[in-house]
Amino acid sequence: MSRKITRRRLLQVGGVSAAAAGFWLTGGVTESFAAQPGANERLNIALIGAGGRAEGNEQGVRGENIVALCDVDSNRARTVFNRYENVPKYTDFRVMLEKQKDIQAVVVSTPDHTHFHASATAIRMGKHCYTEKPMTHSVWEARQLRELAAKHRVATQMGNQHTADNGLRTGVEVIRSGAIGEVRELHVWTNRPIWPQGIDRPKQRPEVPKHLSWDLWLGPAPERPYHSAYAPFAWRGWWDFGTGALGDMGCHTMNLPFMALRLGAPSEVSAEVVGDVHAESAPARGVTVTYEFPARGDGLPACRLYWYESAYQPNVPREKRVVRLPNRDLFRGLQNISDSGCLLIGSKATLYSGSDYGGSYRLLPEADFRDYRPPQPTLPRSPGHHAEWIRACKGGVAAMSNFVDYSGQLTETVLLGNVAMRVGRRIVWDSAKLQAVDMPAANQYIRRQYRKGWEWNA
Repeated sequence: MSRKITRRRLLQVGGVSAAAAGFWLTGGVTESFAAQPGANERLNIALIGAGGRAEGNEQGVRGENIVALCDVDSNRARTVFNRYENVPKYTDFRVMLEKQKDIQAVVVSTPDHTHFHASATAIRMGKHCYTEKPMTHSVWEARQLRELAAKHRVATQMGNQHTADNGLRTGVEVIRSGAIGEVRELHVWTNRPIWPQGIDRPKQRPEVPKHLSWDLWLGPAPERPYHSAYAPFAWRGWWDFGTGALGDMGCHTMNLPFMALRLGAPSEVSAEVVGDVHAESAPARGVTVTYEFPARGDGLPACRLYWYESAYQPNVPREKRVVRLPNRDLFRGLQNISDSGCLLIGSKATLYSGSDYGGSYRLLPEADFRDYRPPQPTLPRSPGHHAEWIRACKGGVAAMSNFVDYSGQLTETVLLGNVAMRVGRRIVWDSAKLQAVDMPAANQYIRRQYRKGWEWNA
């Protein structure tokens, strides 16, 4: 079943905080908001970010017309730049979008802190938008993109690629079918961070490489001197640029349970950090974030989700690891526990997924499920993650991980864990008002301030 959500309908059900009606209530996806080219025409796509992760995204869309390329680091973007010798190249996406009128869609593969500005600028101009995970750097930004996508009726998708995995969709159907019963407790863990965190800014001030436009790399973030500790990779651990292990992997590893249980917005979030919370960078020694979700429609009970960082430390004996996974008894005889994954504890059985991406699962205890057959599919099967988005851009059904129905809420929820880490207190969350109840200190982490020249008027 599919269902079109109009702007009027969003307002009727309480704004974009209730925009998930098309996905959460029907279990399907909405119709695409926009249809510029015909189904057999090629889409004119611009890449905002052409090196690193962008190379994978370029592979996913290269069957369309790549009409513009933008990257602040010509060295990192060299492979893709060389592949499209005759395509215009830019360093500033704002200039590109203003100058080049033939762009119909953008793929945003920049560091987290510029996701919002690149995506929102394109959407305001009526461009379809594919943005890497996490969709934004802050909770407020995620809400803004949901609203903008609905208002401008564009096709969107977040780059949590395994949403398109049929194994994940089957796992969702198994859970929704009641095979493991009611789920009131779930655990999600990751081996990240695999980059430096919990550290101060470097004091050295090396010269900016000639191939890098440092001012544009900083974008809306506060000004600071260049250092290789930030670019091109380790920005993930710095609060001004990245979203730590939770932001980096939560949209992947939480994806299966979040979708299956229709979790939506939490009512409370708290974080237990090992050691001090660092002002400059995310925790290095381990974090447990606890999300409390209220009861939801279709008889889904209130539940608690635990997120564990630094869960896998191979050179440290298990009994001395800072962050421990749930009691092994919860795994009911499973011999090997992955270094990233999730565990959903139901009233009848347990579902275990031993991957970052939820593409495979096991039902425990296995002896009880030897003859089990999954239910008949209720979710559409995917032609591929990028192909879903391209199809939506051409008037087909919306991609499963579109901003309005799904990935916007997932991103908000994931990033609330970082707010709890940084504020150091349990957050009571008012999703409709987008604020922590009676906690003004949290506002600076819910909505960040932008550098002069990058201000944003909602």
